[in-house]
Amino acid sequence: MSLKIKGTGGRTVVLAAGGTGGHLFPAQALAEELVRRGYAIHLMTDERVKDYGRAFPALEVHQIPSATISLSKPWLLPGRALTLYKGYRQAKAVFQRLRPVAVAGFGGYPSFPPIFAASSLKIPSVVHDQNAVMGRANRVLARYATKVASSFSKLANLPERAKSKLVVTGNPVRDIVLKERAAPYRAPGAAERFKLLVFGGSQGARFFADFMPAVMKELPEAVRRTLAVTQQCRPEDLDRVKTAYAQLNLAHELQPFFMDMPKRIADSHLVICRSGASTIAELGVIGRPAIMVPLPHALDNDQLRNAESFAAAGAGWVRPQAELTAPDLAAFLTRLRYEEDELNAAAAAARGHGMPDAAKRLADLVESIAATAPAAAGT
Repeated sequence: MSLKIKGTGGRTVVLAAGGTGGHLFPAQALAEELVRRGYAIHLMTDERVKDYGRAFPALEVHQIPSATISLSKPWLLPGRALTLYKGYRQAKAVFQRLRPVAVAGFGGYPSFPPIFAASSLKIPSVVHDQNAVMGRANRVLARYATKVASSFSKLANLPERAKSKLVVTGNPVRDIVLKERAAPYRAPGAAERFKLLVFGGSQGARFFADFMPAVMKELPEAVRRTLAVTQQCRPEDLDRVKTAYAQLNLAHELQPFFMDMPKRIADSHLVICRSGASTIAELGVIGRPAIMVPLPHALDNDQLRNAESFAAAGAGWVRPQAELTAPDLAAFLTRLRYEEDELNAAAAAARGHGMPDAAKRLADLVESIAATAPAAAGT
């Protein structure tokens, strides 16, 4: 991390996010921008931060008690409500010590206690939603926040009373992604190497490990001969996928996790992936076409809506998992492999869909609400 993190006396911003990459990555992007502007950053999250938050530029990480509220399990509600109340009390105590000028929440139930605490202390706050469908936690928090920031111009399930608070900022991407911004793209000719990148979250990696070897087997030999596959696989799937690709004499590189994923995206000619909000944002900023397989049964079909937005811009193609067959995807890949104009146009459309200045837009919004903070904020 090249950013210099230091205390800034009275210019503290607290970010609150669930401890998954989908929530923490845009929070990290905002943190990086706010650090450049001279703010001290504190992060409130849950125990999952250990998997995704190693590069987060925060002076301190506060693990705040939180719990998911599920009306389908009413017998759990009292205990979970108590946990959220404990989180609220803990967040409030931290705010009274830090006296932040603003709080920004990025969704997930770990955002609940900090945003509620900010509201009770009259600290200005913003909730940011990464997806095209507003998350359940953010729908509740929107009524308490000063502003609501959205990654998409059309945000489904935004409460009516919060529509006047809406500001479209885009989904912030980290500095490591911005380094690959609008990377040059040229679809390869028929005899040139074609670089295919395949990745997903834990569920996506498992599905692609099961499915992609069958797709590769269905490809014509002429396509396989020039194909180079880079794929994310769970550790327990690595050996069997390697064996399958080796038997096909397919050039491949497989890893459980790629630390330089943005560079891998930039180096690819086509991406096959899930359609989480951060994935869509990074594809747009870098400018790469994608075949998107939304996570099935996701809450509110948010991944499907994200993918449809990207595809509607001409940047990619949506393939629902339930409808996928290996022969069909192999046939589509074979056609697309030789459609240089179509791939070049999709890459250009992806760049048009991306919002590389989203972190700056969101930072501007945070600064604007911070300017409204009462002198006694946090007391």
